[in-house]
Amino acid sequence: MKTTLKSILLCATTVALMLSAMAQTSQSINQRKENQQDRIGQGVKSGQLTAGETSHLEKQESAINKEEHAMRTQDNGHLTKQDRKTLHRQQNQESRRIYRDKHNPQARVSSSAKG
Repeated sequence: MKTTLKSILLCATTVALMLSAMAQTSQSINQRKENQQDRIGQGVKSGQLTAGETSHLEKQESAINKEEHAMRTQDNGHLTKQDRKTLHRQQNQESRRIYRDKHNPQARVSSSAKG
């Protein structure tokens, strides 16, 4: 009887940990999207990003979001381990693009110089 109870508790704990990990992964993907949007917005506000750079970054963000939506549609609203790996790789690439664009020597129009 004790062995059965231990097995049930172990199984329940494992399931709880798996559900928590899945929720955190989804949260981290969404949190990263939000953080990267904030970084783009800050770059626009500070004048670190040109209009062209901003447009390109926004298009890239949109493409990642569309791909995530397609992935979720294929698997009844869920992301597979490979889907999450792909999205993280794409978000890493986008993060590097944001940094590179914000720190390059492109000529910018300061917000105070605008009409």
